[in-house]
Amino acid sequence: MAPRLSRQEAVLVGITMLWGTTFLIVHTAMRHSGPLFFVGLRFVTAGLLTALVFRRALAGLTGRELRAGLVIGASIFLGYGLQTAGLQTITSSQSAFITALYVPLVPLLQWLVLRKPPRAMAWVGIALAFAGLVLLAGPEPGSLGLGRGELLTVLGAVAIAAEVILISHYAGHVDLRRVTVVQLLAAGLLSLLAMPVAGEAVPAFSWVWLASALGLGMMSALIQLAMNWAQREVSPTRATLIYAGEPVWGGIVGRLAGDRLPAPALLGAALILVGLLVSELKWAPWKRRRARSLAGEMK
Repeated sequence: MAPRLSRQEAVLVGITMLWGTTFLIVHTAMRHSGPLFFVGLRFVTAGLLTALVFRRALAGLTGRELRAGLVIGASIFLGYGLQTAGLQTITSSQSAFITALYVPLVPLLQWLVLRKPPRAMAWVGIALAFAGLVLLAGPEPGSLGLGRGELLTVLGAVAIAAEVILISHYAGHVDLRRVTVVQLLAAGLLSLLAMPVAGEAVPAFSWVWLASALGLGMMSALIQLAMNWAQREVSPTRATLIYAGEPVWGGIVGRLAGDRLPAPALLGAALILVGLLVSELKWAPWKRRRARSLAGEMK
């Protein structure tokens, strides 16, 4: 009954902690740059770094790996791009709440696409994690509407759920080094190519967006490589529950920066951790437990 983290799960917890630090960085960078340019520079930087590290492995790139990298990269571009664009017109609390929809979306997409229904206790853990995210985000009652920003963020949540599913789908059948390079470059180039379509201009030079984009680019390279490696062994549902801890670490970073979480937010953080633990428990129906008990008595 005691839940334990595998090495792969511990790595996912680590990158989730890194994710928590990005909120403050991106928030600051958005004062000096548009969302598509920033996302594009961030992921092109990450792609070039991984291409340099894995340059010898790229010679063996297969058609399957190219397709996998392109579709995962497209989901990364949509997830980060839409979420960042939505933040231009809605508050960070609203964005966090809507983005949390990817938590229940992952098992639903897993069921629809991969025909792998989650276990009963995984559903309980997901429900607890989602409730915790709602409390942690703390949206004001009646303030959530389906305006442009809200709709963009909902679509971004769907894209993030698709990314988790796609990584798990391809992880055991491709070379993670080559796929990581392709997906990062694809995400960055798609974002830059979308700038003229969205009417976004290249921002004036600023050391703030340059340092932020380069730093997050290196972080993104590490994160995507770790996700591809770890999700060979970790299920999409389990990975999603671990990723649900992102706002907890974001809250810790915010507190260090001067923020003070209210009581409901602290309760939400606790619910997320409880959801993570509950998802590891094995639930046996009452009749099955009763049958085993009777069998033991007959012996």
